[in-house]
Amino acid sequence: MIPRCLATLFLSFASLSAIEPEKLPLWPQGAPLAKGQAPTDQPWLDLYPANKHQATGTAFLICPGGGYGGLAADHEGDQIARFFRGLGIHAFVLHYRLGTNGYHYPVQLIDVQRAMRVVRSKAEAMKFDPAKVGIIGFSAGGHLTSMAATLFDEKPEGATHDEIDQLSARPDVAVPCYPVISLSAASAHKGSRKNLLGPRNEDEALAQALSTETRVTEKTPPCFIFQTDDDTVVPAENAVAFYLACRKAKVPAELHIFKPGRHGVGLAQSDAVLSTWPKLLTEWLRGHGFLNVKP
Repeated sequence: MIPRCLATLFLSFASLSAIEPEKLPLWPQGAPLAKGQAPTDQPWLDLYPANKHQATGTAFLICPGGGYGGLAADHEGDQIARFFRGLGIHAFVLHYRLGTNGYHYPVQLIDVQRAMRVVRSKAEAMKFDPAKVGIIGFSAGGHLTSMAATLFDEKPEGATHDEIDQLSARPDVAVPCYPVISLSAASAHKGSRKNLLGPRNEDEALAQALSTETRVTEKTPPCFIFQTDDDTVVPAENAVAFYLACRKAKVPAELHIFKPGRHGVGLAQSDAVLSTWPKLLTEWLRGHGFLNVKP
């Protein structure tokens, strides 16, 4: 016979695996600057609500990576959402528009700003604190996360101005994971730059302006940064540069660089060392008041 405590644990994991996310379009009437009505033209959120008996009053927006040319929506989206839901955090996975489908800057900034505002607009109905909305992203999604954390006051051309757009787009904490940060340094990920900038790929001034280590200010929210030293796709210089920019601006920041680990490890569940980073993040969030109720 399975002990009662183990049976409860198994049921908990089963419930996490069984949930099917709800799809929330960012613009139900159609996205700005859209080229059509296909799913690749209309960004959306996958919603994974926290169990009401575990809810901590916190929500997180999740930005999967993929070099702005694809979306690693499983191990950098769905799996991350289920991890957060297990902590009692409402999770929203952003399916943003991509360079490979003809969408280039500022479309991605428009999408992530709108996503932050849509999440915040759900606070009253879902009973979470609109001042406890975080963002996490991986690789190019980490760059998108860093844009959300530094360019939240930008008003990109083509953005909408409805009631939801009156809400703040600033995240309350940001978690860039093995992030693309610089678009102009030697450590820049050229594929992300090409897909993000598109026809303006040779515009060095724009690339520099979107190198987010140059955009950190005292208004940037607290940051938790995860990286591996063995990453040769997006080298650690990116994460380090963003951390040092936060330090210079006196933004509370915590940087964890693990020696082993290829690019794109996600939760790294099969690695005894790397799999500790989500635990470190959990305690960091607890220290910042984002886990008021122990799940």
